[in-house]
Amino acid sequence: MSSDSGRVNWRLILTVFTFLALTAIIYALRQQIFDTLTNLRRVNIWALPLMLLWQLFNYHSYSKLYQGTFSILGEKLRYRSLFRVMLELNFVNNVFPSGGVSGFSYFGVRMKDADVPVAKSTLTQLMRFIFIFVSFQVLLVLGLVALAAEGKANSLMLLVAGSVATLVAVGILLTIFIVGSKKRIDVFFTLITKLINKIISIVRPSRQEAINIQRARKVFGELHENYVLLQANISRLRAPFLWGLVANLSEVLTIYTVYIAFGEFVNPGAIILAYAVANFAGLVSVLPGGIGIYEAIMTAILVAAGIPAALSIPVTIMYRVLNMLIQLPPGYIAYHKALHLDRKKLT
Repeated sequence: MSSDSGRVNWRLILTVFTFLALTAIIYALRQQIFDTLTNLRRVNIWALPLMLLWQLFNYHSYSKLYQGTFSILGEKLRYRSLFRVMLELNFVNNVFPSGGVSGFSYFGVRMKDADVPVAKSTLTQLMRFIFIFVSFQVLLVLGLVALAAEGKANSLMLLVAGSVATLVAVGILLTIFIVGSKKRIDVFFTLITKLINKIISIVRPSRQEAINIQRARKVFGELHENYVLLQANISRLRAPFLWGLVANLSEVLTIYTVYIAFGEFVNPGAIILAYAVANFAGLVSVLPGGIGIYEAIMTAILVAAGIPAALSIPVTIMYRVLNMLIQLPPGYIAYHKALHLDRKKLT
């Protein structure tokens, strides 16, 4: 069999798998979709198009964040191309059950189309998470202030906010500690690579070294060098950080828009805390898009912040369903084109 034929078969398999995963999501959300359609009669549907506006801001913010970070690393990528990749990335993260790992890998593969080294695409992804989590600390403070203004900053809300802030701080400091030293990054990621190889060898005994250790160590060294480059241009990181803040804000506004559609103007602090905790839970969920866990945790935090369950449950369900309807169709189209077309330069 020719290599071209093998590549076509691989693409066909991936297409079928993606379609099945998408079907599984729709099936898992069937009750939520039904509830959303039922609740549409209760809401002001003219407010809902704002969700599309905020999501466009979200994609725009991430595209600018990536473009700015790549620029510091010496890679000039077109905004339009990065925007398309953001559509694909959201689709992959929502459809494949990996807690965001699939999107991380997919981004690296797509950046190869722009001849971007793996080390640079990996560091850019790491910086995205750092910018998003650090900028969300700003929103957490504003959220607590908003709750305190209405006397709802109780001990549980303080505990939730404090826990989220601590986890974020520890995670970021640990990442910087590892990446900041060539020796530490080599030891840490070499250990991870060996562990992955061990797991793969158990499943497929013929693949004793699925990931070449020496090649991986070369990438780790380049990752550290690029981190040093970012450190030397730390003042230029301000813009990507601000775009991370806008990305977080646009997502919170998307949720708040659904409350407006229900005719309710709730405390935004409750939404900020609920969104933060639900997203952390989504990172460790094995289900696509954190289905089930995301909604349950977000509703629980909203109720604890004083928003009645009779309101928070239908709003959370409607937000999740409508947001997926906004993200998945264009994401699937962009993903399908990227999968089946020949390599296209993103520069």
